[in-house]
Amino acid sequence: MKESFVFSGSGGQGIMSAGITLAHTAIDMNKHATYLPEYGPEQRGGSAKCTVVISGDKIISPLPKKCDNLIVMNEQAYAKFGEDVRKGGILLLNSSRIKEEVKRDDVTVIAAPVDDIALELGNVKAANIILLGILIGAIGIVSREALVLSLEEKFKSKKPEILEMNIKALDRGIEIGKKYK
Repeated sequence: MKESFVFSGSGGQGIMSAGITLAHTAIDMNKHATYLPEYGPEQRGGSAKCTVVISGDKIISPLPKKCDNLIVMNEQAYAKFGEDVRKGGILLLNSSRIKEEVKRDDVTVIAAPVDDIALELGNVKAANIILLGILIGAIGIVSREALVLSLEEKFKSKKPEILEMNIKALDRGIEIGKKYK
């Protein structure tokens, strides 16, 4: 089974980090994965988007016409990419920043206040990890255990509290995502 993901938002929101972490985790689980980053022309705070494709088979094209899962961190990204998710796909929104009502009824909409949750946990930078947790809880594309191993590798040079907070963020996201299984 092949699954495509588009992560979108602004620079500094962890868009690229979430995408590469998902792709690495899939590879660690012996799946095929591609990761394709795209940046806006701005030097800081500009648009950020990446596409991840995960499959049990070889991947012919890293760019789907429509994605299966669209993860949107802010209003600008929603306005730009909101129609890029296929019918029957998942539209995952950061409702801390996106207040616009979703007019599509042909996708599963998951709206979660990930910035607010991340702040509760102690660091707004964990919002992207919450989003990954929601994906795992909702569709289970990679296992929690494999993603924790990826986080351990990613944060091995940081203080242990950083890893602990990110694992809490992941688990909180999984809780939310399970409601949409």
